Amino acid sequence: MLRPILAACGFLTLAALPAAAQPRQVTSGRAETVVDTLYDCPREVPNRRRSAVGRIRAADGTAITVPAATRFADGPKLPDLYNLCTGVTPETLDPAAIERLPVVEIDPDGEVVTGYLMADNYAEVYVNGRLVGVDAHPYTPFNAAILRFRVKRPYTIALLLVDWEENLGLGTELNRGNPHFAGDGGVVARFSDGTVTDASWRAQSFYIAPLGSAAEVEERGAVHDSSARGRTYADFRPPDCAERCVAVHYPIPPGWHLPGFDDSAWPAARRFTDAEVGVGSLTGYTRFPAAFAGAQWIWSDNLVLDNLVLARRTVR
Repeated sequence: MLRPILAACGFLTLAALPAAAQPRQVTSGRAETVVDTLYDCPREVPNRRRSAVGRIRAADGTAITVPAATRFADGPKLPDLYNLCTGVTPETLDPAAIERLPVVEIDPDGEVVTGYLMADNYAEVYVNGRLVGVDAHPYTPFNAAILRFRVKRPYTIALLLVDWEENLGLGTELNRGNPHFAGDGGVVARFSDGTVTDASWRAQSFYIAPLGSAAEVEERGAVHDSSARGRTYADFRPPDCAERCVAVHYPIPPGWHLPGFDDSAWPAARRFTDAEVGVGSLTGYTRFPAAFAGAQWIWSDNLVLDNLVLARRTVR
């Protein structure tokens, strides 16, 4: 189970509760800021945003961490493929330099797998339950990462994915002149053993906002369907609630990142096109077409409203 980054402060998160005590929770309005920023980009770069963390209480008093409880503070940082904040901005892939990067050893007698990943905005990567690494910074500017690990098949890749937010608890940010713009997510990855992000992955949503009301999330089995407001910017109808918007939170299941976890009830990952994701500003993706060849952008059911997503794939 993930260690909540606020545990030391005494904040209760859904992830810390027993499974039997984890109903869907609904919150309303803005969260209290408890961490001003997890990462401060040391360079003057475009679109530099602070990765704040907040706490909000549901109707029953449960305190929930938003946008997510992560391992950013103590997790190993993934090596950079492209990162304006660290000044790593190569024009092309350098295979020799990539081969010199450290390898996380899962199985001593396994094969070395190299991967390239870009998430909007933040990703944690687990292989067979081991934290291989976390995104170098949680929000913007957008960055891309390299992974290297040694493992035997079959193995399980598990991703914790966060579409970060400026208006904590509301699922919104300042964008396009709108202080309550609903940002969107997305992740793309390709690995040297042929594994790519596509519809063969499972992906589930756990924090959905901004909503006009909790009734906008329809539960159909394990599907958290918020498509009534649209799934992408092309068809999205933003709620007119601003500071009064509602969010729906689902508990993180214990052991979700372990190989033996049963994800069979989770929906298949939904694929999104480059146009739907809007990759024009994502240089870490567009500059290295060979790194991501054959991989598709994926997310859970809703690219706009789903802010905390878990995704899994067993490689056989």
